[in-house]
Amino acid sequence: MPSDRPSDSRARGPLWSEPGSLLEHVAVAVFGIDDDNRICYWGPGARDLFGYPAAEALSRPGALLLPAPPGGGPDACARLAERGRTLGYWRGRLHAAHRDGTALDCGFRAFPVTGAGGHSVVMALASRGDELDRVKTNLAFLDALFETCPIGLAMFDEELRYLHLNQALADMNGLPIEEHLGRRLAEIMITSDGGEYERMLRAVVAEGKPVAGVRVGMRTRGHPDRDKVLSVSFFPLTQAVGTRQGVGGLLVDVTDREQAIVEATATRQRLALLNRATARIGTTLDVQVTAQELVGAAVPDFADAAVVELVEWKDEHTGFDPAQPVDTHRIAHGTVLPPPATELVSGLEAVHYPPGSAIHRMLRTGRPLCVPVNQEFIARTVLNAARARLLAGSGLACLLLAPLIARGTVQGIAVFGRSAARPGFTEQDLSLAGELASRAALCLDNARLYNRERNIALTLQRALLPTSLATGPHMDLAHRYLPGSRVTEVGGDWYDVIRLPGGRVALVVGDVMGHGVSAAAAMGRLRIAAKALARHDQEPDELLTELDQCAEEAGIELATCLCIRYDPATGSTRIASAGHPPPLVRHPDGRIQLIDDVLGVPLGVGGLPFRTTELELPDAALLVLYTDGLIEARDHDIDEGLEALRTEVARPPGSLEATADRILGRLVPSSPTDDTVLLLARVHRAEG
Repeated sequence: MPSDRPSDSRARGPLWSEPGSLLEHVAVAVFGIDDDNRICYWGPGARDLFGYPAAEALSRPGALLLPAPPGGGPDACARLAERGRTLGYWRGRLHAAHRDGTALDCGFRAFPVTGAGGHSVVMALASRGDELDRVKTNLAFLDALFETCPIGLAMFDEELRYLHLNQALADMNGLPIEEHLGRRLAEIMITSDGGEYERMLRAVVAEGKPVAGVRVGMRTRGHPDRDKVLSVSFFPLTQAVGTRQGVGGLLVDVTDREQAIVEATATRQRLALLNRATARIGTTLDVQVTAQELVGAAVPDFADAAVVELVEWKDEHTGFDPAQPVDTHRIAHGTVLPPPATELVSGLEAVHYPPGSAIHRMLRTGRPLCVPVNQEFIARTVLNAARARLLAGSGLACLLLAPLIARGTVQGIAVFGRSAARPGFTEQDLSLAGELASRAALCLDNARLYNRERNIALTLQRALLPTSLATGPHMDLAHRYLPGSRVTEVGGDWYDVIRLPGGRVALVVGDVMGHGVSAAAAMGRLRIAAKALARHDQEPDELLTELDQCAEEAGIELATCLCIRYDPATGSTRIASAGHPPPLVRHPDGRIQLIDDVLGVPLGVGGLPFRTTELELPDAALLVLYTDGLIEARDHDIDEGLEALRTEVARPPGSLEATADRILGRLVPSSPTDDTVLLLARVHRAEG
């Protein structure tokens, strides 16, 4: 039953999926095993998966693909064929062998068929295990999405009949899922748009162009007396084998939230302003930038002028006392009005509000307050005569005062002003100002707390990371610590080099999950413990066992660590790892070796042993130790990053310092999201 189909890389296998589907990149290999457990059929996909052309595979024993276990016994192919014959259908995961000698984790399906001359043939289908796992993950995600998503989800065929929908959409329409299936959209939805909604969906089917965020007013057969406003997005479904074109959709009931179709223009503008402000405020953890973002969001769309001031409490834990003056510090301002309004908002930093001012009235209630700019307001709020004249001549007719409150504490105040040329502030504007102030206050508080924690963590981290490493005649070192972006600047990456008795040297690199003070503190505990344990000249696996216990006792849930002990007298290098990225060795002849046979489990898991592997390093060999920030990024996976690191290490060697700078420059993005440690160690054998 040999294959007579072409087996070059352009030929499709007998099983394949349409472009765009979940199975698009899951290649399926098909081959047959006869009664003598020899390969009697070899499909094109088999060559792609295992690397053998048909001429090299046909009539060969199945053990070519599925060898016998190291301890002897029947090969896995014989077991697979036997299960297929006796069970009628068998599936499972096995380790197969590629033509180039590498091992493949594959998923197999086996079943018997009648071959030429009535002989029994076991047909086997095989695919890479990682590709199958990816599909399973995607399918599990889709199942969970339809099961739990609060947004309405639907699939229609090309005639706009319901194929699939979730419970959220069924509840929205007021009908059970079963009453939707097979029925046309028009049988469920009641619209008064002359068929425009249905024409929009048919255009998605015909032209393949998605639509997003379209507001549609309608009723449903389940709620025929209830008007709804839906925000709908539709997209064409990729055709799979044997299926027709269809449409997928996301439907959100926005009736109560915005009533976008029936709202007045002013209300839509306020919502649009709030959406823009939400996107603009809090883009950084800088207090002044955040305050200026609030001003920029309000002027000129909401107000003609705005200022943001931080309250200077003597003690932030002391409650507001209306009998005491309020001092503030103006940190942001803006106006579109001509002078003297520009001088009014920008010409002052320290502001003093006397008891009885409008600011005191606003702080007493904790809610936004609208006040007219008249003589009474100026007399009660502005003590400086020159400032009072500027306010009177600024053209501002009314002010809206909003407290910036976070965690029950007034962080500051925001003041919005309008001139007589536009309408005064309404109750809806007070509500909008409260929303803007509330969001800005949270961002300001986060920035203030972040700066406080960051300063603490930076101080702690600087104290815990080594300022210099132990050097000696038998090891040249270059080390780098590169922090992540500002938000994640303080992390748990660490490294150390420790002198041991007899001229030996220990190198340790670790990474504690998380960022901030807790990660820095955990890193410090592990580094200090590792240094103390290493000086007792323990084996690397023993050191990791002790560290694992320390991590459990300290409540450190997840940390990785790599420990290497080098003996210059013999070149003996002993290595143990606790889930840390594997080290690289560049041999003097340029050969790159990845030491990945002792990966181990991370610290903090507990109960699992560690082991040590040993190799002998020649003189001038280069050890490369690092953390995952060097090889992992958003635009590629760890395997790609590791291959890029191998490429960089394989380049002609120069000085260690230049090599370290080149590796970081090539592999770490300009705005890294994680900390990175790189430790290069060139070893030298002791003479004599």
